Amino acid sequence: MKRIVKSILLIAFLSATTLIVRAQKTDQLNFTSAKMLTLIGKSEETPTIYDRIDSNKYKGLPPRVAQLLTNSAGLAISFKTNSTVIGAKWCVSKSRALANMSPTAHKGVDLYIKKDGKWQFAGIGRVSGVCNDEIVISRMDNTEKECLLYLPLYDKVEDVQIGIEKKAKITAAADPFAKRILIYGSSIVQGTGASRPGMAYPARLSRLTGLNFINLGLSGSAKMEPEVADMVAAIDADAYILDCVPNTNPTLIKERTAYLVNTIRRKHPKAPIIVMQSIIRESGYWDKVVGETVKNQNINIQQEVLALLDKGLKDLYFITSEKMMGNDHEGTVDGVHPNDLGYERMITHIQPLIVDILSKYDIKDTR
Repeated sequence: MKRIVKSILLIAFLSATTLIVRAQKTDQLNFTSAKMLTLIGKSEETPTIYDRIDSNKYKGLPPRVAQLLTNSAGLAISFKTNSTVIGAKWCVSKSRALANMSPTAHKGVDLYIKKDGKWQFAGIGRVSGVCNDEIVISRMDNTEKECLLYLPLYDKVEDVQIGIEKKAKITAAADPFAKRILIYGSSIVQGTGASRPGMAYPARLSRLTGLNFINLGLSGSAKMEPEVADMVAAIDADAYILDCVPNTNPTLIKERTAYLVNTIRRKHPKAPIIVMQSIIRESGYWDKVVGETVKNQNINIQQEVLALLDKGLKDLYFITSEKMMGNDHEGTVDGVHPNDLGYERMITHIQPLIVDILSKYDIKDTR
């Protein structure tokens, strides 16, 4: 019993010591507001900087959609520094992390640094409360590094700051990604199931292709409402990807697809529109209601796209979900949302198809 008590006390002491050391380290850094650097991944300017959309501009948005648009999914800070240490401070809400998400993905941050022309993961900022103060990476060399700090996927963020050594420099970097490809979709677009913010599939597509895939994921709320369709169409982009089938029931797919696609086409006559089927829900292999619903969602969206093509709509493309998640049934975190393995398989399936379509419009891989 004494050994157990001693072990508990030792663990508590080491944990407290670690927190003190980390705090001491961040105290020795100079912090710069991210507002002075380059914010990437936004579709438009907003009064509140880390909101994705100014929902007040668009009338009739469902309240849940408006709330989700305050989440910072897909946003990142682009900067350069020669510091050997990079820290971060950021504040989030008091909401609990979702059961099917890691705290880091929900409320934390992660850092990528470019190495030999490619983006490489460097570290995370762990969330510990409402306002967080973390060393993300240390003991690096003092050469200039191009960095991306991704913001939380599922929370409203305030007061983001980047910390560097007092003798080092930090400057705003250019947006490293070209063009604008808007992805409107469900929680799968927003990033549920990804282990950290930079692992959401729009962010990964950006790093893999050099193209700017903008995350307009609306968890549980991408239902193609006419008011939301008007908002999507009002956003200026070079291409549009519609991955909203998972949230839209089979009947609403029949009712709403044509309006969404035609509204985008009227606003953007030449922009390619890519419609994606829903991934197969693993739970649907056992839950027959779920399985039948996803089957009918995918049948109906294919019929709607074919009907639009038959009516002469140009520059419209369709990606099926067949074999997208593999055959071993290990690709989800909860039977619904992909885990990192599932997202990897999804990207392997869709990336070459999307890149091929976009290249026809001179929207090319810029790496």
